[in-house]
Amino acid sequence: MESPPRNVIELTQALVRIPSVNPDGDPGTEGVGEEKCAQYVAEFLAASGAKAVLDEVEPGRPNVIGRFPTNPGADGKPKPRILFAPHTDTVSVGGMTIDPFGGELRDGKVWGRGASDTKGPMASFLWALREMRAEIPDLPVEVHFAGFMSEESAQLGSQHFAKHHGRYDLAIIGEPTSLKTVFRHKGCLWADVHTTGVAVHGATPELGVNAIVKMAKLVEALDNEFRAILAEAGGEDEWLGASTINLGMIQGGTRSNIVADSCRLRVDIRTTPGLQHVGGALAMLTEFVHRVDRTASVTVASEALHLDTDPANPFVQKLIAAGADLTGAPWFCDAAFLAAAGTPSIAIGPGSIAQAHTKDEFIAASDLEDGVAFFMRFLRSLA
Repeated sequence: MESPPRNVIELTQALVRIPSVNPDGDPGTEGVGEEKCAQYVAEFLAASGAKAVLDEVEPGRPNVIGRFPTNPGADGKPKPRILFAPHTDTVSVGGMTIDPFGGELRDGKVWGRGASDTKGPMASFLWALREMRAEIPDLPVEVHFAGFMSEESAQLGSQHFAKHHGRYDLAIIGEPTSLKTVFRHKGCLWADVHTTGVAVHGATPELGVNAIVKMAKLVEALDNEFRAILAEAGGEDEWLGASTINLGMIQGGTRSNIVADSCRLRVDIRTTPGLQHVGGALAMLTEFVHRVDRTASVTVASEALHLDTDPANPFVQKLIAAGADLTGAPWFCDAAFLAAAGTPSIAIGPGSIAQAHTKDEFIAASDLEDGVAFFMRFLRSLA
């Protein structure tokens, strides 16, 4: 590390200046993949006293893992383990109106892709751990760090980590939550609805079957009747509201002078825990589509689970006592995958989700400093 950052603001700037765009879709830059960012974080962790390693999940796309030293507890028993876990990838930089990798400090804010989601929260984690490096070994918990690749698409990093590194007593996932404790969030189903037809010459459409026309009927039904069914079946969650559906993309046909013999609609369904308890979104969607059009089919593109961590967990209670009130979120994150593998998980970090993925993404410098103070306060409260 040629010129180490002197504070959390400079650390955020340094992280933003390292392109680590998720390669899925249209990244909008050649600077894709998390490797360089992971290497920088590993160097910072090592300089802060942790044993740091890169754990490759896909070629050139590693998780970065840091384990801080710990002294034996007074009772001789293994200490509980706490994991700080932001993600190192960002979304596309296409269409941004600022330099996505500039990391400029202006108007009391750090600007650039990832400043809010989640290089700023990650910097607050890392700087708090650096400041606490002399105290961490004597805490009554082991403190580990994991920077996950691929959170913005497919969540491969958190799934790989959960499979290979066992359970923790709490995972603190880095996301911009205005320093509130997200203990419950929605799940997400991306599914494709397919209709088929019979292709003929566009001059004689009456001789064929148009898959786009068949899909139009489904679009109307999904956007109205099925939307209401989802909301009623899952109920109104106290923290999350109702389950929702968005009709996000549609593709059909090959040429304007050929009757379309296929059409595909991508839907995004955000699910509450209540919906899972009555069978889940996929079963409901499939049954509904078949009822409207028995020749149509449904396939899964990806699915993320909801999060529903017990707020009575003693470490969650410590977060609340340190000033991080409970809240829910309509989005999903890596917390759900660790929770599914047996690790109680929450999401928290400085900054607002309102700035995430925007064309002029930023995080306030004061929020970064507040984040550092909060995480130090939380760790010290465990002593």
